[in-house]
Amino acid sequence: MPDQVRHDDGRAPPGYRRLTEALSLAPRILNSFGHLGPRGPVDGPPALVIPGFVATDRTTMELRRAFAAAGWRTHPWSLGLNRGARADTLDRLERRLREIGDGEPVLVIGWSLGGLFARELARHRPDLVSAVVTLGSPFSGDVRGNNVWRFYEMVAGHPVDNPPIPRICDKPPVPTLAFWSRRDGIVAPACARGEPHESDERVELICNHMAFGVSRPVTRDVTRRTLGFLETRGLPTP
Repeated sequence: MPDQVRHDDGRAPPGYRRLTEALSLAPRILNSFGHLGPRGPVDGPPALVIPGFVATDRTTMELRRAFAAAGWRTHPWSLGLNRGARADTLDRLERRLREIGDGEPVLVIGWSLGGLFARELARHRPDLVSAVVTLGSPFSGDVRGNNVWRFYEMVAGHPVDNPPIPRICDKPPVPTLAFWSRRDGIVAPACARGEPHESDERVELICNHMAFGVSRPVTRDVTRRTLGFLETRGLPTP
C-alpha cells in the first residue's frame, strides 16, 4: 500500500539491492549523450535540475529531457561533478537561479543529494524558487540511512552529521514534492519520504534509485505528477 510505513523503512537498504542499481548503468550511459545546454521551449517556465552525489549533468540528461518535453525550459546545474556539500554551494546555486530565472522564480528539481541542495536553496532564497521536487533524496531521518555515507565522507571530506550546509528536515517555505521508492537500493524509504509535515506531498514510485534520473518511463511519470502538483497550487506550468 503506497505511503504505508514499515518498521524497517528507516534502515539503509540491504546490500543485495545495490545489484538492481548496477543494472541501471547501461541506460545511465546510453541516455547521457547530447548537448548540455538548456532544453525545451524558450518561453517555457524555467527549471533547474541538480544531480546527485558523484553525478554530473550527463547523469540528469534523461530527467531534463522529460521536463523539457513536458514544456519546461530545463537547465543543468553546470557545476561539474557533485562531490558533496561545500560552504559555497548555496551561493553558487543562487547565481544559477539568477542566470536561469532572470527575475522569474525557478522550479528546482533535485535527485538524491541534489534534492537536499534544492530544499536548502529554497530555504536560502525562497523568492527565487517557485517549488522544489526531490527524487530519492535523504532529507529526513537518520543521516546514515543509506548505503553510501562512508563513501560520501571520504569524497566530501566532512562527516555526514556535520556538513557545511545544515540538513534541516522542516519543510522549505515553498511548495515541496517528495518522490520516494520502497525499492530504492541506496536510500532508506523513510529518509526520502519524510514525515508528513516535511513536505506538501509525498509520492511513492515503483523504481530503483537510479531510475529516478535515467529511466524514460519513470522520468515521464515524475513530470506528469509534478505538473498535477503545481496545477493544484496555482503555480506556473507549461
